[in-house]
Amino acid sequence: METTEYRSKMMSKIRSTGGKAETILGKAIWHKGIRYFRNYKKLPGKPDLAITKYKIAVFVDGEYWHGYNYDEIKSGKRVHRNRQYWLKKINYNMEHDRKVNDELKKMGWTVIRFWERHQVFKDLNYCTDTILNAIKSKEGNK
Repeated sequence: METTEYRSKMMSKIRSTGGKAETILGKAIWHKGIRYFRNYKKLPGKPDLAITKYKIAVFVDGEYWHGYNYDEIKSGKRVHRNRQYWLKKINYNMEHDRKVNDELKKMGWTVIRFWERHQVFKDLNYCTDTILNAIKSKEGNK
């Protein structure tokens, strides 16, 4: 049985920037010749990758924190301790993501969001192709 102190210690080790998934995706598009900024503070939501030349903001969202399979989380299958706190936190994150998307779109940016484990780790080619297609689309509109 884990203690509150143990859980607190584990949670403090979770990084908000520079995670493995963002690094892998960033390196993959860098090798394709795409240049970007990481955790671009000049934009709402600090996109994990900001391709400023084409106004493309890329976010790599952790499944738990951003509500992947939210029904499972809500039903209690994935949250066993302090459920109300986590449901409130995850709901806030999902709403914040929507607001950030809207703000960026109003500024003329294309927003791309990937799930960390279900997309970046499982199908990196899909992610890089999605970004490259967004760039081609932007180039076609010039």
